[in-house]
Amino acid sequence: MRVLGLMSGTSADGVDAVLADFQGRPEAPRWRLVSEASCAYPRELRARLLAVAQGEPTQAGVLLELSEAITELQAQTAKACDPEQSAELVGCHGQTIWHRPPGKGAGGVPRRGSSWQMLQGPLLAAMLHRPVVHDFRAADLALGGQGAPLVPMADAALMGRIDGWRALLNLGGIANLTLIPPRRGPERRQPVLGWDCGPANSLIDLAMSRFSDGRDQFDREGAIAAQGHAEEGVIERWLQEAYFQLSPPKSTGRELFGQDDLTRRLHDLSHCSAEDQIATLTSFTAAVVAQDLLHLRTRGRSLPVEMVVAGGGSRNPTLMRQLNTRCRGLRVRLSDDLNLPSQSREALVFALLAWWHACRHPGNAPAVTGAERTCVLGLCADPP
Repeated sequence: MRVLGLMSGTSADGVDAVLADFQGRPEAPRWRLVSEASCAYPRELRARLLAVAQGEPTQAGVLLELSEAITELQAQTAKACDPEQSAELVGCHGQTIWHRPPGKGAGGVPRRGSSWQMLQGPLLAAMLHRPVVHDFRAADLALGGQGAPLVPMADAALMGRIDGWRALLNLGGIANLTLIPPRRGPERRQPVLGWDCGPANSLIDLAMSRFSDGRDQFDREGAIAAQGHAEEGVIERWLQEAYFQLSPPKSTGRELFGQDDLTRRLHDLSHCSAEDQIATLTSFTAAVVAQDLLHLRTRGRSLPVEMVVAGGGSRNPTLMRQLNTRCRGLRVRLSDDLNLPSQSREALVFALLAWWHACRHPGNAPAVTGAERTCVLGLCADPP
């Protein structure tokens, strides 16, 4: 089946699309990437998205217009990727506006998780004249799960296994890890694991925008971070914060690592130059990942032998150097080396999840999200 996948991540920099063919068994598909495309969010739209995603009070009418604009850009990107409309099905993640993992509410009463991916699914189906699978997190959340991350099972199906544990690190707005068991040996029957580590590009991008009065949206090629020196004492203190000590399952987003969090961290770095502050935030991202890998050992789990890196942060040479330095003994490589494009990997994941929906194949992993059981993910909107 030919499927179109659409993804707009926590960084809210735009929409990525892939067109892919899937054949064979759902758990071990044969797949081929046909085409890919990306469309950036207009600057004003991105600014509105980020403000809403960080809790800025917003009128209902504005939210409605925002959802329409998001849907229209998704359709534009889909048409750029598949101008001949050859896809039979579309999988679209939508734009995450707010994510609330399961936890405890007022008085310590348990509270279910909830997550909002802004999209008008039926409208997108009408614009593309094809069925659209969307709202992928809802079923897992309804079963008591985190609803995220959803990529680990798809990562395992797309990448396959090696002789040891393999890690896949996605560096979007948030850093998340997938751990794939070895193909042979006593641990081959272990479940796929995964979780959100913490901030990746979110704090770096927000800091760059703040320092440049909005002119620079990210640290291009890590150039600013490369000019500074990281404050290791501050990083060590940050690593002791509650989220970074949690055991999986765990998930997060801009509601925790957004503007307010950046303000607090920059206050800790007020004695530093802008270059040192960006260097510290960049090193912090790598340190969070390295600490999570070390926690595997203390929990009696095997460490991965290689880590494949994807997402926008993989194009930041300073961040990649920090990962290599802090994750010693681990082979660090780019997903592009495995013919899995780093920019469009998550769009490919949601194409696969849509295909799994059509096959009625479960897409979540209780070991990752904490859900009661596996389930088919997504809701399907047919074109009117």
